[in-house]
Amino acid sequence: MNASLSISLNSPEETSALASRLGGNLSRGDVLLLNGPIGSGKTHFARALIQSVLADPEDIPSPTFTLVQVYDTQIGEIWHSDLYRLTAIEEIEELGLTEAFETGICLIEWPEKLGPVRPESALTLAFRANPDDDDWRRLDFSWTDPKWARKLETAA
Repeated sequence: MNASLSISLNSPEETSALASRLGGNLSRGDVLLLNGPIGSGKTHFARALIQSVLADPEDIPSPTFTLVQVYDTQIGEIWHSDLYRLTAIEEIEELGLTEAFETGICLIEWPEKLGPVRPESALTLAFRANPDDDDWRRLDFSWTDPKWARKLETAA
């Protein structure tokens, strides 16, 4: 089953609120693939989601240079990964991501770098910005695993 949902977000606050609602519905083994050009809101969304499930607020740096940041949260371990600088598919295994796909919750920026190890059950989020309005975003969700319809029902 291929399914999709599109949402317009009119402010960073709306984006953060959506991320927080979705964060509350995630569980071990959930993988979110965050697609979109630089500046489209992927990291903002990931930060808001992670902050919403932390017991105590903490700084959420972009994993652009570290490739992966791991957070112990109220819903389990969240792996936030930015694969932009990834140079070889073998690095995904070295980072521990393939195991994290099953044991944690993963937020993956630049998921096209996953190639053949892309989880089939992942939720894809495609971010689009409007060059004429810095605050507006279009977010297109797509999935094949039926669990995402239930998780998005209360979040979107």
